[in-house]
Amino acid sequence: MYQADSVSRLFAAARSPSVHCHAWRVRLSEGADAARMARLLDEASRAWWGESARLWVESVPADGDSPAARRRLDAELHRPMSGKGPCLRAVLLEYADGPADLVLVAHRERCDSVSLRSVAQVLTGRASYDRFRPEEAGPDAGMIVRRGEAGRPGSVEWAAGDAAAGDRTGVVTVRTRAAAQATAKVAVALGLVVGRYEDQRDPLLGALAVLPDRPAGALGAFDAGMLLALDLSGQKTVGELVAESDRTLCGEGGQCDGPRQDLAEPGGRVLAGLVVNELDHFTGEGETYLPCQAAPFPLTIALRRAAGGLMLDVHHRLEVVDEHTARRFAHHVARVYEQLIDPADDLVPDDVDLLDEPERRWTVELGRSSRSLEQRPERIEEVLAARVAERPEAVALTCEDRSLTYAELDERAERMAGALRGMGVRAGERVGLCLERSLDLVVTMLAVLKAGAVYVPMDPAYPADRLAFMAQDAGLMVVVAGGSFPDGDQLSIVTPEELVAKGGDAGTAASDGQAGGSPGQDEAAYVIYTSGSTGRPKGVLVPHRNVVALLSATEDDFGLGPGDTWTNFHSSAFDFSVWEIWGALLTGARLVMVPYWVSRSPEEFHELLVREQVTVLNQTPSAFAQLMDADRRRGERLAVRLVVFGGEPLDARPLRDWFDRYPENRCRVVNMYGITETTVHVTAQTVTRREAMAGSRSVGGPLPGWHVYVLDERGRPVPCGVPGEIYVGGAGVALEYLGRPELTEQRFLPDPFGGGRMYRSGDRGRLRHDGRLEHLGRLDTQVKVRGFRVELDEIRRVLLEDASVTAAAVLPRAGDLEGARIDAYVVLADGDTAAVRRRAAKVLPEHMLPATITALPALPLTANGKLDVRALPEPAPAPPASVRAPSGDVMETLTAIWESVLGVPVGADDNFFELGGNSLLAMRLAAAIRERGLPAPPMRELYLHPTVSGLARVLGHE
Repeated sequence: MYQADSVSRLFAAARSPSVHCHAWRVRLSEGADAARMARLLDEASRAWWGESARLWVESVPADGDSPAARRRLDAELHRPMSGKGPCLRAVLLEYADGPADLVLVAHRERCDSVSLRSVAQVLTGRASYDRFRPEEAGPDAGMIVRRGEAGRPGSVEWAAGDAAAGDRTGVVTVRTRAAAQATAKVAVALGLVVGRYEDQRDPLLGALAVLPDRPAGALGAFDAGMLLALDLSGQKTVGELVAESDRTLCGEGGQCDGPRQDLAEPGGRVLAGLVVNELDHFTGEGETYLPCQAAPFPLTIALRRAAGGLMLDVHHRLEVVDEHTARRFAHHVARVYEQLIDPADDLVPDDVDLLDEPERRWTVELGRSSRSLEQRPERIEEVLAARVAERPEAVALTCEDRSLTYAELDERAERMAGALRGMGVRAGERVGLCLERSLDLVVTMLAVLKAGAVYVPMDPAYPADRLAFMAQDAGLMVVVAGGSFPDGDQLSIVTPEELVAKGGDAGTAASDGQAGGSPGQDEAAYVIYTSGSTGRPKGVLVPHRNVVALLSATEDDFGLGPGDTWTNFHSSAFDFSVWEIWGALLTGARLVMVPYWVSRSPEEFHELLVREQVTVLNQTPSAFAQLMDADRRRGERLAVRLVVFGGEPLDARPLRDWFDRYPENRCRVVNMYGITETTVHVTAQTVTRREAMAGSRSVGGPLPGWHVYVLDERGRPVPCGVPGEIYVGGAGVALEYLGRPELTEQRFLPDPFGGGRMYRSGDRGRLRHDGRLEHLGRLDTQVKVRGFRVELDEIRRVLLEDASVTAAAVLPRAGDLEGARIDAYVVLADGDTAAVRRRAAKVLPEHMLPATITALPALPLTANGKLDVRALPEPAPAPPASVRAPSGDVMETLTAIWESVLGVPVGADDNFFELGGNSLLAMRLAAAIRERGLPAPPMRELYLHPTVSGLARVLGHE
């Protein structure tokens, strides 16, 4: 607990003087002698402060109890004063029916609450002014000390403030069932609620203590401003927190050396506080004390006694907190306060529940879609068979200059399915697919499903060690690969062409499959591997029914159908491709396969979109940023009617330029949140120009059949607007982690609110009162890099497996268009970081390779022995591979471009990718080369010649 030296210190950051002003009102039922009161005021002010004060008299043409009189009184009570003018303002309001109101307003730096009360007593004849004497102000009187954001936090993420509200303040009142006032318990209740809302373990509270305990006859600035820092970590019981708060607020040994030094830091803001108004005991008949004209904190609680219980008046600055949120906040403070009236001895902060049962039920329902899901008891290949029957001659797949109709796709897949059965593949077995984006990839996927098996997609760009691990972990007996694949015990590797050749008669293959019976929709359709904290990727088994449900949930809303053309832009090892491939084919659309090198070049991809007249486009925000840049430079407009974002958080603000070219009534933009373990997508938010202007973080409400919960560490729903962990239940929850029963048990949990199972995502989020979800990042060491889910612990473990590395740390760093960047720090026994990177590249895919690896003599640690992230130096650039300087104008231009894109010095023979480059940075590099007037090389040339000198030779300038 901490106590401030002066109230002016506590409220200094507030802009308006009304925050620092208070007022006293006395109702004079028989009226007043205005002339006599004016003389008394003048004489007293000269004696006290050596200056004259004037009494302002105003006739109000309304009765004293009328609404007009009330409005006039409120206006006068809330009219502020400057701390540098007169000590106070005195106004006498005379009403038409005889009564009058004496209103005294003062700035706290000139006159405190007891002084204000004393002036009122003198002017109303209840005391003589010579009974009082001025008190010398302390050294802090009138001092304004700015404390970072104390008193003015600007905005909070869980409330809808009105930037145009200025200093206007609203008030909501809630009655508690507790009859007695316990100020310290109200303070702890307030701190607990602020801590939950702000996701803080040590929230700071402010308190304005208006205390009548004063030296006899003294006049001065003595109201106390205090700061309370509550420790909600669980190290202290609630009873101990109440006792500490009581000592601080009531002065029983609660003095200390002063506020914490870090209060000047931006994080040390004071969002909420309370007014401890002991003058309530001393106000007489017809007297009212207004402690603050405006709320000194964005949320300020004033305590008030009333018949039947304690009233909590929550004053809220409308600029920061809207009325709806303030009312909910007040309700939670009152509920927590009631739990603290007679707490158990061992009650700790986390035991306290903010929600009562009605609000808990309402919150649970808020995370469910209002639309119902039509369950279709079909497998993926069965739904596709219906599309084949409807339009057999329609084009299903296109890749460069080749196409397949739905009938050809079905016939070719049947042949391959027969070949798989002939190789011994049985229902439920897993078949690996290591193929580039091509016609063969989709045909083989369908063939595996027709054989009743489960496909396991693997990216051909993955290192051999990773491919070998996945094959072994999945228990693969057959892998369909387009190129080389690591050998394994009893592993058959076959090409798509060989499968077609082995397929024989399609009719025979189909009948053979029926003989063994067809698995149901609850069986797995595919296994997608995600990054794993154990140091190796983990497989997620997703059943047919989930994919079919995903299309059922979105088909009507998105208007998906045969008239659409989709692209398969993403790797089959990335679950976004599940949506792209089956979203197109199960709705009868045409799917355009995007060759790898085209996907790496925004210009070539844009040409493909124009040429193929693509209408449904699915992108990660990182990739779309590059496409928007290409689109701005091209004259041809796209035919896209629907853009779906997924894979990583979306910053909607850059989309304003997109809406200029593609208005909302022409192209719908949808931001979708999802997880591999919950079948690609969970929620959907249509993004309009309004969301883009506001920088909205909303990912929308749940899809029909899906539901989301935001829970605390005890598994309890948290209030709307309060952050917690996102859990997902309903139609999209996957079956399990392959071969990881303990991990499955930890993450796939019984759903206590709706039956079935729910998935614990590890994502942080909050529900808004309209049912939309806001995604706030990860709770653990997992990050999203270009849409891929990456466990930093997996990268760290790979680095530690290197014999030359004795310690390692891996950190994400925010990027710009290329998204998050990964930096690593290592302690080396021998060797250099270049060798460490080369060895890591044999295990980690390109998107998981650290952009930088910095060698340190030792990792810095905190006093508790944890990694001291703040003490880590800036990442070191990779050492130059050559000291040979670039030569020639083109070489110098290319070097300058590389250095601007990579942000590190570049030598003529330095490898682009070893300097931290990646595929998205390669796109930026190509765009920068073109902007400098040089011919942009095809993307594959950069991969084949990843040095300045090599690229210059490709361009014919060396």
